[in-house]
Amino acid sequence: MGRPNVAASNTYDYIIVGAGSAGCVLAHRLTEDPSTRVLLLEAGGDDSHPYLRVPIGVGKLHQKRMFDWGYNTVAEEGMAGRELMTLRGKVLGGSSSINMMALTRGSSGDFERWARGGATGWSWNDVLPYFKRFETWEGGETPLRGGSGPLSVEFAKTDDPIEDAMYAAAAALGYPRTPDYNSESVGFGRTQFNISKGRRHSAARAFLRGIRKRPNLTLLTHATARRVLLDGTKAYGIAYGHNGVITTAEAQREVILSGGSFNTPQLLMLSGIGPADHLREFGIDVVAALPVGDNLQDHLKGVLLWKRRPPEGPLHRFLRFDRVALAMAQAYLFGTGPAAKMPLGIQAFIKTSPELEVPDIEFMLRTAPITAQPYFPGVLPAYTDAFGIDPVILHPESRGTVRLQSTDPLAPVRIHYNYLSAPADIAKFRQGFRLAREIGNQAALDAYRDVELVPGPDVTSDADIDAHLRRTSTTVSHPVSTCRMGTGENCVLDPDLRVRGIENLRVVDASAFPELVSAHTNAAVLMLAEKASDMIRGREPAVAR
Repeated sequence: MGRPNVAASNTYDYIIVGAGSAGCVLAHRLTEDPSTRVLLLEAGGDDSHPYLRVPIGVGKLHQKRMFDWGYNTVAEEGMAGRELMTLRGKVLGGSSSINMMALTRGSSGDFERWARGGATGWSWNDVLPYFKRFETWEGGETPLRGGSGPLSVEFAKTDDPIEDAMYAAAAALGYPRTPDYNSESVGFGRTQFNISKGRRHSAARAFLRGIRKRPNLTLLTHATARRVLLDGTKAYGIAYGHNGVITTAEAQREVILSGGSFNTPQLLMLSGIGPADHLREFGIDVVAALPVGDNLQDHLKGVLLWKRRPPEGPLHRFLRFDRVALAMAQAYLFGTGPAAKMPLGIQAFIKTSPELEVPDIEFMLRTAPITAQPYFPGVLPAYTDAFGIDPVILHPESRGTVRLQSTDPLAPVRIHYNYLSAPADIAKFRQGFRLAREIGNQAALDAYRDVELVPGPDVTSDADIDAHLRRTSTTVSHPVSTCRMGTGENCVLDPDLRVRGIENLRVVDASAFPELVSAHTNAAVLMLAEKASDMIRGREPAVAR
């Protein structure tokens, strides 16, 4: 492929595609050297909307699919033929601007497994310094936590009395309570959020906001990458659309893709890098035959819900419409009040068998139903107050794919998770469901628990539970591994995140994960980008202190 001339004014050292969690970290770190010129492209817009700032606004973001790519899966056979919504942020900060803000690292064993599987240099001791580097933990610097990073992390500020009963219910079954699940990954612990002064602290706010005036950073929003520019097998730039015009930019050092587990595979395949037969179906010349888009995996979440006995919980009282309106303004202007808190006070990561290396089930303990919304007496009826325990299967064996549906870069990709296709997954999911129900039915919760609303007390057989899980479960929106790193032929990237067989092209986002972590994925993406920034700059790896 020929290499056309590119205007000097549109030539940079690095081009980063995607201003999500990874892209914001990379832009922050690579521009620390004032002589390094960086172009950062983001398909979405700015992150100034109040719902993106006020923590409680996350509900509206999800209900209305605001600042979201709008992706759905295909009809999933294992999920009763349903198409599942899969949220991906399309805005500065990416998914960190629309997620639930829970900050969870995972287990040390997750990264030991990464390293054993061929991702050399990504063991726990290798990654710990980078987890520490990005955060300022409210408890201060410790051997396992960071005290001076750009991202603020704090404990949940909820004050619902049902939480003490939930801890007691877990203890009655022998589940430990951990003071910090990001230091000790197993047990029930207080949720940790990337919230600062009562406002969402997304990657854009933490890593990008303070550097946008750096003269060596060019940030373009509403700029959609079309393809990677290649001269043979050497990447030298990006073609992108901006303000209705297709433009090219050149990277003298590297092109870095940080579009996430759906958009990064799409861009690679449109550029001739991917499964050869699939690319030929669309008339795309094959530059490098690699398993791009394979190995898709995600966390799957079930639901259990009990009606809550009077009096109603704090969130129910707060969600009366007149109170919400005042609280939203208070949170946006001053970072205080009930809208500045997330009503998710407890998370748990457990091992269903003591010999397991890492937790295999997560419980999301809800003090209110996910359907909670504003109401007003006599106008909009109040929702039924309830509490719930959502079991999450952390390490599914099922694998899916991301594939092109069109050569149009603006067309969505075909997402097929292939959920619950591995027989072991439904058995593990059912086990997590039964454990969650056992916790919810403990005597410690008697004062708060009325009838079981979902799925209902009559759903007890394996077949009925399985059917419930298939009909009602949803993705936690943690897609990973579609450009996995490692050393085998089934890997798209080497352990330094370079695309195999292509010069000057690197992938830095969740698509690079060898497999899922025992946690939500945003913290691991931030860590990945911190470590990648040292690799890109040729620096020695950081060492834990």
